Amino acid sequence: MTKSKARQHIVKQSTPPAAESIAASARAAAKGGKLPPVHLWNPPFCGDLDMQIMRDGTWFYQGTPIGRPELVRLFSTILKREGDSYFLVTPVEKVGITVEDAPFVAVDFTVEGTGEAQNLIFQTNLGDTAMAGPEHPIRVERDAETGEPSPYVLIRSGLEALIDRKSFYRLVDIGQRQDGWFGLWSGGQFFRIIPEDELP
Repeated sequence: MTKSKARQHIVKQSTPPAAESIAASARAAAKGGKLPPVHLWNPPFCGDLDMQIMRDGTWFYQGTPIGRPELVRLFSTILKREGDSYFLVTPVEKVGITVEDAPFVAVDFTVEGTGEAQNLIFQTNLGDTAMAGPEHPIRVERDAETGEPSPYVLIRSGLEALIDRKSFYRLVDIGQRQDGWFGLWSGGQFFRIIPEDELP
């Protein structure tokens, strides 16, 4: 193999597959409307894709918002987190993408029951639902400088949703006090939001 051909071969191998290729593989893997079993897939890493998920939940590809909701939903079903890194994974390829904050945004929730029997069912911007509880915990991070809270709920397999501001205000309205904390009951578990002595 000549140096030129060898160089071309290396470039070809290190160039990540296009978004269209990933989408085609994801469609082929989808069966019966169920989420693909990405936790079972361990394909070779093919490089990083120029794709970002912004804090507000908007997906960008090569600097342009992806305007097809069904395509964004498809990509979200093959999203996988490993440590602090995110990937789109199919049975044959794995590409890295950038996530600014959390990959989903919780845009609404419904309440069932009251008190310790209360359940909170969250809906994301991409149609996922999750009932907060031991398997889908709520957590709150606070900015070190401003103290501004950023609340999250786990949707699936290490993938969280940032709870949007309007939903968080609604959650605060139904919060309760427990053992020196202000927080929320759901799924039989109490999730701490803020120390009681810091309440206004």
